[in-house]
Amino acid sequence: MTTLNSTFGMEYAPTPFMIRFGRREMLVTRDFRKRFYAVNPFIECDTGVEPGHVEILLFSRWLLILSKAH
Repeated sequence: MTTLNSTFGMEYAPTPFMIRFGRREMLVTRDFRKRFYAVNPFIECDTGVEPGHVEILLFSRWLLILSKAH
């Protein structure tokens, strides 16, 4: 049993969705990661966790992950 408040759960997070453009995929989700560096307030681009992925952070809140389709 958890002692966390029920309003803290992920059930209130918007559902991520994926868009496919031919051989490319774009996943759009909220960014919940703690960043230990100063983030550009408008757009931040970084390599993804896996090879071939690009992560774009928009307005320090929305994360777009670009990748090849499987």
